[in-house]
Amino acid sequence: MSIVVTGATGHLGRLIVISLLDRGVPAEQIVAVGRDTGRLADLAGRGVTVRQADYDDPGSLRTALAGAEKLMFVSGSEVGRRVAQHHNVIAAAKEAAVGLVVYTSIPKAETSSLILAAEHRATEQEIVASGLPYVFLRNSWYLENYLPQLPAYLEHGVAGAAGDGRISAATRADFAEAAAAVLTGDSNPNQVYELGGESFTLAELATEVSRQSGREVGYTDLPVEKYVEVLVGAGLPRGFAEVLADGDRGAAEGELHVASDDLAKLIGRPPTTLAEAIRTAL
Repeated sequence: MSIVVTGATGHLGRLIVISLLDRGVPAEQIVAVGRDTGRLADLAGRGVTVRQADYDDPGSLRTALAGAEKLMFVSGSEVGRRVAQHHNVIAAAKEAAVGLVVYTSIPKAETSSLILAAEHRATEQEIVASGLPYVFLRNSWYLENYLPQLPAYLEHGVAGAAGDGRISAATRADFAEAAAAVLTGDSNPNQVYELGGESFTLAELATEVSRQSGREVGYTDLPVEKYVEVLVGAGLPRGFAEVLADGDRGAAEGELHVASDDLAKLIGRPPTTLAEAIRTAL
């Protein structure tokens, strides 16, 4: 068996490779793919095969996916370019006759109104049309979207535009473990998993930071347009700020709340809670 993991230089892809190793998959059966193979030297040192590929370079993808029995297709990070990039990955997977494509998507991809959902929806549709066996892992938000902001929360409080919307976030490690479980298990193909952890509102996030830090932290709910301006004022590019604010808008409308317990079932335990993640981060 050979498992090819794309995006292995990113946070999630790397964790998936490590989860596969932790599950006992022989290193020589894992191929870690990334644009900068120098960043994969530690995995190569553990016996993992390392290959260079770029989602913009179809030839490199054909070489990287050659011989793959299973493909862990980690979605690209370049919003606005992913449909074309993902097309290249799917074409290479089809040419390699991959036996299973596992793709990281977004909650409720077929109906979500999030800006980020459109490219995931198009990718899911192209994978289905390709005829390749697939599993879609519709990952909700990462807890790591919030944890690096703890110093800012402690100084300025939490701001957002999510209202009372619940966000079913989990750690990248939990999502990576779920991916490894699918890649090493006997799941039937053409499955969709809606993955999320214990849900919380941004007000509850602020309350938990207050409780654990001993400092008063509040939540300020803003109109989406105002939140965009706050993010731009903090130094973020406007396009990125608009995507983040739209994520909060979607959360307010319930688009990041995952009622399914698919994540817990796949990893065989409750996902890491917000309280646990904050405790570790602090």
